[in-house]
Amino acid sequence: MEACEVVLSEEDLALINVLQVAPRISWSDAADVLGVHATTLAARWDRLRLSGAAWTTAHLIGDPKKMCLALVSVDCEMRLRAEVTAALAAIPEVVTVEEAASNRDLMLTVIAPTLARFTDHVLPRFKEIRGLVKYRTSLGTRLHSAGHAWRLNTLDKAKQNALSAVASPEVTGSAASRPGAPLPPSHLDLIPFLARDARASAADIARSLGRSPATVQRQLNRVVSSGLLSFRCEIAQNLSGYPVSCQWFASVPPGQHEAAAAELRSLRTVRFSASTTGGTNFVILMWLNSLADVMNAELALQQRIPQIELVESVVILSSAKRMGWMLNPDSTASGAVVVSTAELPSVGFP
Repeated sequence: MEACEVVLSEEDLALINVLQVAPRISWSDAADVLGVHATTLAARWDRLRLSGAAWTTAHLIGDPKKMCLALVSVDCEMRLRAEVTAALAAIPEVVTVEEAASNRDLMLTVIAPTLARFTDHVLPRFKEIRGLVKYRTSLGTRLHSAGHAWRLNTLDKAKQNALSAVASPEVTGSAASRPGAPLPPSHLDLIPFLARDARASAADIARSLGRSPATVQRQLNRVVSSGLLSFRCEIAQNLSGYPVSCQWFASVPPGQHEAAAAELRSLRTVRFSASTTGGTNFVILMWLNSLADVMNAELALQQRIPQIELVESVVILSSAKRMGWMLNPDSTASGAVVVSTAELPSVGFP
């Protein structure tokens, strides 16, 4: 699919913006926010989803005190890069795979429920991949911001206020994790459906699982309220107005990370920021309008965070996988999703 085949209207962008804030909002509530009939919105969303221009998903986040976020740089044999990329993308814990314009070939984001899971299960699979020459790992010590919070910001103030009035944790998927008994297997069965479509209804899931809608509705309510999942609406980057990705590896003095993160939250181009281990201790990812904006972004970072040292900038050439979803070369969703519910941490609804 060529990127030019899909053109997003202002109405499309407004709908995506609503779903970024509230991925599970009802069409009737979305209609009230946007002033458009619910059936029109549903049809518009079907068109966007089927074209791969936008999609909703949910992914495991687990217990923030136990989970492992790893940023892995990979070197591979040039003639086997496609094979290595496909093999890495097939690993569920490797949620994002990107080709980099730097002294590394690929950059991976890995999310595992524990460090032991990452060490004992994920890393051994890297060593089995033909053509993967070397990898280097930085571990996240604190996640400051992530793509689920990134917004198009196309809604006017009145629509933002109307959306805030109906944006409950049930529709935003922003419930805090609660200590208690782990979710039983019958509930975990729902997660792959939500990974493929965060808006999946109990009736849709019930038909696929052969369960009663009432039973699945109770299970779905519990899963959404557990805080184990992060819900988001994604957009094909080439259609977002921000087609360039740039990641900075930086150093920030100890004790200044929270202040730096607070400054970054005011920059609407920031998609991801985290404190890490390794030669540098801070990572920032932005979506930008053009390559020329890389220098503008660096200037803004220096002005807002005077103590920051920008050690390396890396432009992303392409993304093969983003948060579990396989992508086409034009950044649209292919429809294939690689998910896993293995070894969930013991966190759930009490």
